[in-house]
Amino acid sequence: MKITKLSLITALAISSAMAGGDIAPVEPAVETPSAEACNANTTIDGKATLYYITADAAPFDLFDEEASKLGAAATVNVSHKIIENITANITAVGFTNLTDDGGYYEGVENGAYFNVANITASYKDTTLIAGRQLLGTPMVQGYDWLLAPGSFEAYTLVNTSISNVTLVAAYIDEWRPNNSGVDFMELDGDNWTAGASYAGKAFSASGWYYNVDALAYTQVYADVSTKLAGIEVAAQYAGTDWDGADNSDAFGIKASTEVSGVSLMGAYNNVSDNVAGYVGWNGLYTNSWNTTVANSVGNAFKVEAATEFSDLSLTASYAYYEYENALEEGHEFDLIAGYALTNCIALNAIYSNTDYGDGENINQLEFIATYKF
Repeated sequence: MKITKLSLITALAISSAMAGGDIAPVEPAVETPSAEACNANTTIDGKATLYYITADAAPFDLFDEEASKLGAAATVNVSHKIIENITANITAVGFTNLTDDGGYYEGVENGAYFNVANITASYKDTTLIAGRQLLGTPMVQGYDWLLAPGSFEAYTLVNTSISNVTLVAAYIDEWRPNNSGVDFMELDGDNWTAGASYAGKAFSASGWYYNVDALAYTQVYADVSTKLAGIEVAAQYAGTDWDGADNSDAFGIKASTEVSGVSLMGAYNNVSDNVAGYVGWNGLYTNSWNTTVANSVGNAFKVEAATEFSDLSLTASYAYYEYENALEEGHEFDLIAGYALTNCIALNAIYSNTDYGDGENINQLEFIATYKF
């Protein structure tokens, strides 16, 4: 929706003097823009969220007050075009916890913060985003879970001068991890990434380099995908060079297709010698709702099926994680349902059963109601 009143007009005081007759008031030399013209450059949208989560992790049972959280949040996105090709973007998040026995979302009872606050400037095929922003690279990205996604204070350049090719470079100063509170934390050292992606008719591919001094590693990442006989196949590699520790090699393959309106996917990852580096979240193929394969060492596979009918969407998946250095193998089963009650109201429910390699099966339920405006 549009801002209803955002006047940028400064009042002009005009004085008149009498000197033997009337003197006409002086007209302004430059026409002041109208409020309507300024408001046309500004857009606002957002959402209100009610989020409940409970789990039976020992020593609690499902729905125990000590194992449950209920909170509400409002997210407001504001975008204002300052001049042609320069835009200011702000995302404000305000939240409150409605229960306290199970702890607080974001670590405090109430709070507010700017998850996004940046200037976006474009010139021909190049765009600069400077300030708080969401990043979506393969191995550095914000995890969109609970009340708001993780975000970064960064400077990002994007160029699309070459047909079908996108070049990206980002330097990261600060990071607000998912569900970590209202403050951004400064990252030590130099933390940056540079990458290129190609999206053609025959295949797609990308390659990235990461330098993450804050976590003491460098990393190369590459992936490629194509479609063969109606089946999309993809492969990925992430090689992490840890300072003072064993390096890590992560390989992955994935195949997906659609049969009678049902989307099917099968994926395999192998992480060897050490865990893979990432910040926030990552794009490894066998990740699940609660589990990232980057934290495991060994073999992992995942199968998934998803479908939609009427206003209901359903996704079911099962993933196995070897956890080479843990007590035993782990797994995760997820069942995710979404229902569009109206064009503005959505209801979601997630059930997950997770074993992180310690032999304990944790059942978790999440219920989300979202109103978009």
